Amino acid sequence: MDNFRVLIVDDEDDFRESLVNRFAKRGLSVTGVESGEEALKILGEKLFDVVILDVKMPGMDGIETLRKMKMMKPLMEVIMLTGHATIESGVEGMKLGACEYVVKPADINVMLDKMRKAYERKKAREEEIMQCKISELEAHPGRVFKQIKEKK
Repeated sequence: MDNFRVLIVDDEDDFRESLVNRFAKRGLSVTGVESGEEALKILGEKLFDVVILDVKMPGMDGIETLRKMKMMKPLMEVIMLTGHATIESGVEGMKLGACEYVVKPADINVMLDKMRKAYERKKAREEEIMQCKISELEAHPGRVFKQIKEKK
């Protein structure tokens, strides 16, 4: 059973709600929002593992939203969702840190597979960071405690 948190950002209400319902039926914790602005706001309030982000939205587009998301949550995986006319934008998104892009209309099983792989990459990177911190603590406990004291 998958157990990761997903944020879907798309201004097309029917499409977004359909994805939220279909992924929720598969046991995922899914939240949907309609704009980049709403996505950034909810990222400040909740934790997500994977974001499905539409490239073309009114107001803040997906590329600008991605830039700001990566500054807030650099380890969070983002999959760009694009129409045929904006594939270049999907590729641009990958250059900015998105891990994949999917062309609309996307097959639900393909999206789910990409989301699982994105989540596994995120978990692996988090584990590497944790191991590095443990190794540093074991090798230099005095330095780590000094850094903690300095932050207080």
